[in-house]
Amino acid sequence: MLNYQRTIPTKLYFGKGQISHLEEALKSFGKNVLLTYGGGSIKKIGLYDEVMKILNEGGFHVTELSGIDPNPRIESVTEGVRICREKDIDVILAVGGGSTLDCSKAIAVGTYYEGDDMWEMVVNAEGIAEKAVPLVTILTLSATGSEYDGGGVISNMNTNQKLGRSYTYPAVSICDPTYTFSVSPYQTAAGSADIMSHIMEDYFSRTDDSDLSDGIAETILRSVMKNCPIAIKEPDNYSARANLMTNSSIACSGIPAYGKQETGWPCHAMEHELSAFYDITHGVGLAILTPRWMRHILAKDSTATGRFVKFARNVMGLDGEDEAKLALAGIDALEEYFKSTGIPMTLTELGIDEEHFEVMADHANEGGYLKDAYVALTNEDIIQIYKACL
Repeated sequence: MLNYQRTIPTKLYFGKGQISHLEEALKSFGKNVLLTYGGGSIKKIGLYDEVMKILNEGGFHVTELSGIDPNPRIESVTEGVRICREKDIDVILAVGGGSTLDCSKAIAVGTYYEGDDMWEMVVNAEGIAEKAVPLVTILTLSATGSEYDGGGVISNMNTNQKLGRSYTYPAVSICDPTYTFSVSPYQTAAGSADIMSHIMEDYFSRTDDSDLSDGIAETILRSVMKNCPIAIKEPDNYSARANLMTNSSIACSGIPAYGKQETGWPCHAMEHELSAFYDITHGVGLAILTPRWMRHILAKDSTATGRFVKFARNVMGLDGEDEAKLALAGIDALEEYFKSTGIPMTLTELGIDEEHFEVMADHANEGGYLKDAYVALTNEDIIQIYKACL
């Protein structure tokens, strides 16, 4: 095991009715609130009205920033920063899924950025900021884990860039599984694939003796594959939704990576390029890429076989004496699981062809970024993986 350090300063309220803590969570920061949300789903489920009732009764002054896109745009960050500066915002209340939370983190840090070019701020962000507007979140989608980490991903569609950076942790996150009851089967499946990818990006590491990390990772993967199909069939199944929400928070918290060698998260690096060029659903892109990445690196480096055998046995529940066959069978089983949730499993289904593959590979591997991945990837490797996804 490698040395590690971790601080998670977020206070998390989990469970039904935890919105009762919203007023106390906000009031310690001040009365001037920026409320951020996406396309209006929070109004359809009645959450917007519930939030506004608490804010109005608490005497808060509210400014709204709505319309945050599923792959949050730099334009929303710029507008949020403008509001925070002009209105002297005390606290940001982000209500929604990972995109709203990510955008709000960038706004929180950008408010104190010495400059007006927010894309410059995104490009240059290097770690958790020393100063940011306090952030409180209410989660409505189990996927990114943004409620319990300091990172965020922002897109610039003018330059076809989607960059993940560290910004700031939420001070408080309210996670009520009932707010995910209305999430569609498609988004439930896509969000679950995202959770699984967060785990697998660290699980496939050269560190083989971090027993706690591997155990947590394997448990979360099995839990997602158990509960996602239930949530798809029974949207208001509290147990299934609650387990997915908890899995989401822990998967991207850094906890399942304790003691492990960093991998660069190759599937995320490749998927960010797909989203930047084609604006696809993040979890869907990850589900398409992951089995192809697995097969590619297994063929490239046979020393990875042992880890894939462990995955096949401990996660996919398979067995067999021939380790080479078992490793491949585990990958096949994972791909079949993704298919069973209704996720498109080829780029062709999404209308994507080879046109931008070379540029995308160059972006994903800028400066040889993926040379230290679980199995090192060159630009040509990445292009081959994209082509295998067609």
